[in-house]
Amino acid sequence: MIRCVRMWTGEDGNSLFEEGHIELDDRADGDALGKPIAVTELSFQETRSGGSYEWHRDPVPRYVITLSGTLEFETKSGATFVIRPGDVLLAQDNSGSGHKWRLIDDQPWQRVYVVFRPDAQLRFVSQGAEAS
Repeated sequence: MIRCVRMWTGEDGNSLFEEGHIELDDRADGDALGKPIAVTELSFQETRSGGSYEWHRDPVPRYVITLSGTLEFETKSGATFVIRPGDVLLAQDNSGSGHKWRLIDDQPWQRVYVVFRPDAQLRFVSQGAEAS
């Protein structure tokens, strides 16, 4: 199972988040395979150890796949969650008050940004919910 945290802008204009996973189908060979997701852009970024970023919104809806580094994200309400290597952030808080993050280990944050098409099936499954 690939852990995914979805972050979006609530009706009050503040960022919210929920934990879940990426939908995968089990195959006979023991692998689990996800269905394709239509994307428009892929890029890489690295932030040195100790980095942080104050209040901001994501510029476009996208997946953020963490390769290295452990981060703590915070919303305006004070709620926090942690992203570790191998986790996926589904960043959909493109308006409102946004969020901030800080690295909490001694590794750089290496990540892949994957911008998905507006009509893409996102394959996110909330804990205890159906795929969306």
